[in-house]
Amino acid sequence: MKLNAIIVEDEETSRNILKNYLEKYCPNVTVLGEAANINEALILINDNDLDLVFLDVEMPYGNAFDLLDKLEDINFETVFVTAYNHYAMEALNAHASYYLMKPISIDELIKAVDYVSEIRVKENALQDHVLIPRTNTVNGKITLPVQDGFEVINTADILYCKADDNYTEIYLTNNKKKLVSKTLKYFEDALNGGNFARVHKSYLINVNEVVKYLKGKGGSVVLSNGKEIMVSASKKSELLDFFK
Repeated sequence: MKLNAIIVEDEETSRNILKNYLEKYCPNVTVLGEAANINEALILINDNDLDLVFLDVEMPYGNAFDLLDKLEDINFETVFVTAYNHYAMEALNAHASYYLMKPISIDELIKAVDYVSEIRVKENALQDHVLIPRTNTVNGKITLPVQDGFEVINTADILYCKADDNYTEIYLTNNKKKLVSKTLKYFEDALNGGNFARVHKSYLINVNEVVKYLKGKGGSVVLSNGKEIMVSASKKSELLDFFK
């Protein structure tokens, strides 16, 4: 898949190295422009339909996170490029698709581009469509521990589960909510094999209840009750696999 990209990097030498690597090893990437600071980057982002932004973290007049905060809607994938590994957690929270360390490894660059290509192919196939899961029903039940025993519910009645420290909030299709003294990982394991997907560190969703996928910062899904839930960049590909 062809990817339109820009490079945001304050050092000209680093911009040239990355651009040369892309031309030689990632021919599906077209570099539409380069920016040396966040102000130049904002102009390029607003003037172009982008699939991918290679983004250095530290720049004059603000850093990469300042740039992302200035954008109301992000419809591109972000690959952070930096010499500092201590930004990794912030990059994850900013829904980076990939994190490249300087000096750039050609193999890692190719992996980053391939990953973004896979995401964009899936997104384009699903764009502006109401999603239809591969199966229409989820069979089975699950028990929820309560003070005096346990409660049995149909897994199909679960909209989504939300982490709350060592507890999990379970939201049901009848608008009721259950608070259970089990971690979200517990329910992820218990519902493994069904139509449930971990889309975020805090959310496990019933994919049968997804009615739309929206591009954005890592993307998001809209459930049948209108609830919009953010999708982590690292979970996006796994989620989209449900809707081939």
